[in-house]
Amino acid sequence: MTPATFQREDYPSALRAWATVLLLFIASIASVMDRGLLYIVVDGVKADLDISDVQVSLLEGLAFGLFYAVMGVWLGVVADRTSRRALIMVGITIWSFATLGAGLAGSFGALFAARLLVGLGEAALAPAAISLIADLFPAGKRGRAVGFYLMGQSVATGISILIAGGLLSAAARGYFAAWPRIATLSPWRAVFVLCGFSGIAVALAFLAPREPVRRGAAVEKSKLGVQVSTTLCHFWAERAKFVAVYLGFAVFFLGTYGALAWQGVMISRKFGITPAAVSPVLGPMSIGFGLTGPMLAGWPVDRIVKRSGNAGILKLLAVLPFFAIPSACAVPAPTLFVVCLLTATLGGVTAMVGAATLSYLQTEAPAEMRGMAVSITGLMNTVVGAALGPVLVAMLSEYLFGDPDMVGYAILCVAPPAYLVAAALFWRAATANSGVSR
Repeated sequence: MTPATFQREDYPSALRAWATVLLLFIASIASVMDRGLLYIVVDGVKADLDISDVQVSLLEGLAFGLFYAVMGVWLGVVADRTSRRALIMVGITIWSFATLGAGLAGSFGALFAARLLVGLGEAALAPAAISLIADLFPAGKRGRAVGFYLMGQSVATGISILIAGGLLSAAARGYFAAWPRIATLSPWRAVFVLCGFSGIAVALAFLAPREPVRRGAAVEKSKLGVQVSTTLCHFWAERAKFVAVYLGFAVFFLGTYGALAWQGVMISRKFGITPAAVSPVLGPMSIGFGLTGPMLAGWPVDRIVKRSGNAGILKLLAVLPFFAIPSACAVPAPTLFVVCLLTATLGGVTAMVGAATLSYLQTEAPAEMRGMAVSITGLMNTVVGAALGPVLVAMLSEYLFGDPDMVGYAILCVAPPAYLVAAALFWRAATANSGVSR
């Protein structure tokens, strides 16, 4: 193999870089919306398809997470070897058509298959997006860009609550009666179909930006098998820097996915109101915290990197899970406003954990391994978090408490312990890497 030649370290203009991040921001909103629509329409889906809470939890977690986890690592390798812009376009197109198909599904099996494809499409976004950001901004400026990208995921929860609630209300009132095919669908199905079509427009928008030069990556590519084995060997050799971080991230999202999947249902069942009635209260609050979290995260992450290196980020990560605990304790609150306020705080904390973790991985992983480094977070938090969190909450509600209305207390049993374990794992990573991380 000839000696590797490396690209120059000049970066795109700030306007071009931030324009690309803006598109990634919009794509992240679309991804979380299509992924999380099911959380909002649970009772409508249950009634239409005659399925249980446990089956719904399999659609929320396992169905989405199976391809997302299995294909995510491979797509991370693809992101390290090919056009990340094109990969994102293909991913958005797949998940958008799958969302449309979910709205037309006539059985549990068909909806399960559609959710599998949503996970496949969305698995392409994160590794490609984080790799792009690393090549658009120099170290010390990436935290804010990553934070802004993750802000899309954070505000998407609130936006999806507002949009889905509004569309559910509009469909129930017959506003789509003149729309071909949409008029014949039940409200929850109309929401899925309309959101699927909107995602296709987002995919087309990625025809505009240019692919940036890869920073510090060899121009000449090795064979795929060699790259995978080299990457895995590197992560194993440097496992003190990665293993506890990946595990902490995964366990944090076990609590987070378990809570997010059922919080909207908990509020509806607790107060005896429809999702359309919850959305005007919970939606704006979720958007507010979703905006605040990444803004609070990006600036300190960049400051910490300049002052203390990546070891400082790990110490920040060890503290952040404690701020997620109040959101899991919302169910005993007496009023709709307080329950929604506590619930909404989770989006902000989640964005901060995500921004800090991904900023850490960007610097610690070599340039040609960044896509795979990020995709492993998707593998871990999907296998541990998305696949287990919603199911654990549903099983506790259905089999331990024996009452669907107790789903809020099931969240309370799952999420806070997960956050405490995540904090301990991040702290272990911080102490193991003290004075080592650059």
